[in-house]
Amino acid sequence: MNLIGNLVWILFGGFLICLEYIIGGFVLCLTIVGIPFGIQLFKLAIASLIPFGTVVTNRPSSTGCLFTLMNIVWIVFGGIWVALTHFFFGVILCITIIGIPFGRQHFKLMALAFTPFGKSVN
Repeated sequence: MNLIGNLVWILFGGFLICLEYIIGGFVLCLTIVGIPFGIQLFKLAIASLIPFGTVVTNRPSSTGCLFTLMNIVWIVFGGIWVALTHFFFGVILCITIIGIPFGRQHFKLMALAFTPFGKSVN
C-alpha cells in the first residue's frame, strides 16, 4: 500500500516538492552559514519524495539549546511559510475522502518543516 501511495504522490506533485527542496538546499549550502539549513532541506526532500512509510522521530539529543536556537532562526526566516503551505494543502486534500491519506502526509511534512532540527526521518 505504501508503494502505491508513494507512486501516486510522486506523480501528482511529490517530485516537484522534492526538487524544490533539493534546489533550495543547494542554494543554502553555497554559504557557510546556510549549510545546516540546507541539510535540513535535504531531509525534507527525502521525506517529501516518499512520505508513505517514513516516520519522523525526535532524536534523543534534540533537547539542547542549539537545536532550539536553530529552530527559532528557521521559523523566522521561512519555516513558518513552508509549514503553512503544507497545512493548507493538507486541509484542502482532507476535504475529499480520497485525499485524506495525502492530506495526512502533508500534515506529517508540516510538523517536520516547522521544526526540522533535532528530528530524523526513518
